[in-house]
Amino acid sequence: MIKVMLETNRYNDQDILAHFTRPTRSINHREVGEIRNGTRHRSVRAATPDQLTAFLSSWPDHDPETGLRVPGDELLIKAREAMIAAVHTFNGAGLTFRTEIFITTAMIAWTYLLHEWFRREQIDYRYRQGGEIKKTKNNADIYWDLGKCLRHDRSPLSEGTRHNLEFLLEIRHEIEHRFTNRIDEALGAKLQACCINFNSAICELFGEGFGLEKRLPLALQFVTFDVRHQLVLKAGHELPQNLETMIDHFHERLTDAQQSDPAFAYRVAFVPKVGGKASRSDAALKFVKPDTEEAKEISRILLKEVDKRRYTATEIVREMQADGYDRFNQTAHTKLWQALDAKRADKGFGRPGDYDRTWVWFDTWLARVRAHCQENAERYAP
Repeated sequence: MIKVMLETNRYNDQDILAHFTRPTRSINHREVGEIRNGTRHRSVRAATPDQLTAFLSSWPDHDPETGLRVPGDELLIKAREAMIAAVHTFNGAGLTFRTEIFITTAMIAWTYLLHEWFRREQIDYRYRQGGEIKKTKNNADIYWDLGKCLRHDRSPLSEGTRHNLEFLLEIRHEIEHRFTNRIDEALGAKLQACCINFNSAICELFGEGFGLEKRLPLALQFVTFDVRHQLVLKAGHELPQNLETMIDHFHERLTDAQQSDPAFAYRVAFVPKVGGKASRSDAALKFVKPDTEEAKEISRILLKEVDKRRYTATEIVREMQADGYDRFNQTAHTKLWQALDAKRADKGFGRPGDYDRTWVWFDTWLARVRAHCQENAERYAP
């Protein structure tokens, strides 16, 4: 196309560059000069005048926001659009299977993103068998699935991102063609990490201009998060046994550090805040630096509310005996919680365990039992 534009003598080099330079493809004056004198692309024939007319009539045919153009950037465009569709679907009101739809669509987005990276790195991402490229029954090339992309030695993704995608892939395999209860709350941290990881990856691998943050605004909520709502959510959304088993097995393969990696599961704390001035308190989001006193206080609160340590009845008894109350036993513990009706949901002392007919206790109950033993030391201490 540059050759036919040169032949018309109607375009100077700057005009030509204006038609072909964009963020994903940079062309300079030297390259136009090399095309003119034949030192570059000598064997390429000039386009016809009709082709030039068609080109100019459709120009610009790229996204003005990102500079992406379908003929040269199809995979990157598909990756962005698939993730945008996944998030919009999940945030849409009234959908029953939004997590399942999100996972399926997001996996497509990641597959396109990695295919585009492999293409730019000149890595052949087609399946081969016996040295030959594998084909579909209609003779189309078969490209790597997402799992294969993640396992490749040169995959550019971090360990946490890879673990997150491997987890979601296993979830997808479990929910394909099967009925599931709503699993939104159970997987929310993993889905949030998937979104943030995707945006970070596309910016780091292809450029900041391709990020999705401008396209995907803050999602508003109708839900508050007090203890009563937490109990309703937990009671109404039990995981199917196959998903619960799969999640447990996956987590067992990871270390504590890997499980706490924000790239694997991203958790956000929403803390109601009233500011001194309306103009200062009206922001929906406030980012707090990790090393500040405010961050430490928020962390202290969240550890009590979100990441509570759980104790069995045997562990509660063992803790008391370690404190010197040797006569405090299982019978004494059972009588105490029954007398205080400690398993009532609004007490906040514990919750049902992960298995049938089991119960786990929180630190608040441990403190209450310790206070009881201290008040009755003559009964429990030797």
